[in-house]
Amino acid sequence: MGLKALDVFKRIDSLSLYIAAKPEMARPLSLVEALKFAKQGFYDGDSANYAVPNSFDGAFIADYLKVRKQGSDDGNAFQQIMNSFMDSTRQMTRVSVNMADVGSKALPPILEDIKKRADELFDSTKYRVEFTGTSITFLEGSRFIISGLKESIMWAFLLIALCMLYLFRSVRILICSLVPNIVPLMLTAGIMGWVGVPLKPSTVLIFGIALGIAIDVTIRFLVNYRQELPSNHMEVKPTVMQTIHQTGISIIYTSLVLIAGFSIFMISGFGGTKALGWLTSLTLLSATVTNLVLLPVLLTLLHKPIKKVI
Repeated sequence: MGLKALDVFKRIDSLSLYIAAKPEMARPLSLVEALKFAKQGFYDGDSANYAVPNSFDGAFIADYLKVRKQGSDDGNAFQQIMNSFMDSTRQMTRVSVNMADVGSKALPPILEDIKKRADELFDSTKYRVEFTGTSITFLEGSRFIISGLKESIMWAFLLIALCMLYLFRSVRILICSLVPNIVPLMLTAGIMGWVGVPLKPSTVLIFGIALGIAIDVTIRFLVNYRQELPSNHMEVKPTVMQTIHQTGISIIYTSLVLIAGFSIFMISGFGGTKALGWLTSLTLLSATVTNLVLLPVLLTLLHKPIKKVI
């Protein structure tokens, strides 16, 4: 057991003790623990010797660890542990630790703190420390889903904004069309956080689906509004009232059919599908209300059409 290896084991032990001191973490398992047990066993089980061997102990413990187990053809117990915690080239080792389910919000600061301590103990020019495991995979997956959601919503609103500008040639109508569709998405996101529905591939679809359907309702309302505006002498308020009477019933019926269709998913035994059903239905319901209540109000307040003088 060389001095270089002992130095590495001492650094690993220092990191393990740092991790074990955290209330969210269990006691780490690594090759260092086997060396500690070996030293304690060499000194007749004295608990005071449960520590990483030094250079003096290593000369004796090395021979002690080579003793084969009786009736075993696979080497001694320490050799089997080495095979579990080190690769075949003896250049990489791992430290295994379990932790409590602290959630995606509290996990990054904990990992960042451990990484900072690892960087202090292991020079990056000589050692490479990597964090792996289910917690890291879960965290990266959550980040990927949230990043994908932000990107998809951004592109969706950008394309919708371009289409609205092309159709209506008005920035004010663009604002009037986007606000009633942002509110339902924010409401759904808030309810998901309140009831504890996590963001995952099945629930992320809600925002894209609901936004696409809701904006269709908005376009139908605005197209009818623009067509009726000249017949009402470019007066906004009577045109809005007429548009509500002409399109309101059809919008309500269409939305009810879509809500009923998505509600079927609520009887599914799969949690993600069930959440997709009731959250999409809720989003469509709130989008219908905002497009029939908030959109007319915004048009009345913001849209100032130019009256043609004959």
